[in-house]
Amino acid sequence: MAEAVLEHGPALLQVPRRSRVREGLRGYGLIVAMWIRSTMAYRTSFALSALGNAAITLLDFVAIFIMFSHVDVLGGFTLPEIAFLYGSCSASLGLADLLMGNTDRIGARIRDGSLDTMLVRPVPVLAQVAADRFALRRLGRVGQGLGVLAWAAWTLGPQVEWTSGRMLMVPVMVVSGAAIFAAVMVAGAAFQFLAGDAAEVVNSFTYGGCTMLQYPPTVFAKDLLRAVTFVVPLAFVNWLPALYVLGRPDPLGLPGWVAFLSPLVAFAVFLPASLAWRAGVRSYRSTGS
Repeated sequence: MAEAVLEHGPALLQVPRRSRVREGLRGYGLIVAMWIRSTMAYRTSFALSALGNAAITLLDFVAIFIMFSHVDVLGGFTLPEIAFLYGSCSASLGLADLLMGNTDRIGARIRDGSLDTMLVRPVPVLAQVAADRFALRRLGRVGQGLGVLAWAAWTLGPQVEWTSGRMLMVPVMVVSGAAIFAAVMVAGAAFQFLAGDAAEVVNSFTYGGCTMLQYPPTVFAKDLLRAVTFVVPLAFVNWLPALYVLGRPDPLGLPGWVAFLSPLVAFAVFLPASLAWRAGVRSYRSTGS
């Protein structure tokens, strides 16, 4: 059934692109609302799981805090400055994980054939995959990251000249970073149509990338900085915007206006990721069982 749909094209692909996007967002919202109602039926369990999620992710910052009990600066950055990097990256990854994190399940769906049921529904597959088993408890990571970010911004108050541009850069940085991480997740999901199971490969760029971005760029080799700026542009998640906010120079000597490109980079990354996803769906031929 799924193979026939893919060969002849589902009716969804015959409607205008704007209608497909609108229907995708609507379908995503309905599925998410269903899972939220299910989650809130057990509110104590939800509260405990969200707090547990926040506490577990906070351990990363605790390790950084303990490290600064022995040193005053790391790569020329103080604890509040690194907390600023940590909080922004953690909040961005938390948002992406909340909204698109379930795309890493696509490998399992390909192997067991459950993806076939999604292909015959009048809702874009990506919306169904991303919203399936929506985990509201992941808000814990978002809240924890925003809390550390707020503390860092408050502590840095006397050191940073908080112009309107710098204040606006903070929410733009978090949202754009989430979009970049989400694009990487979609690209990784598309790759699983070829690899079968590459969830850990994707995690190395998302969770592994976030771990790297929690530390100042000055502690890494310039070859790595070039790779995460021009190849997989994770530097636009928080490094480049944060350097502008903190008033620090870029180790690669890039012009200052590069810090404002995060929204454009997010769009530039999402476009090929979405095309790769569509190519992956069209190449899918079911499990044969």
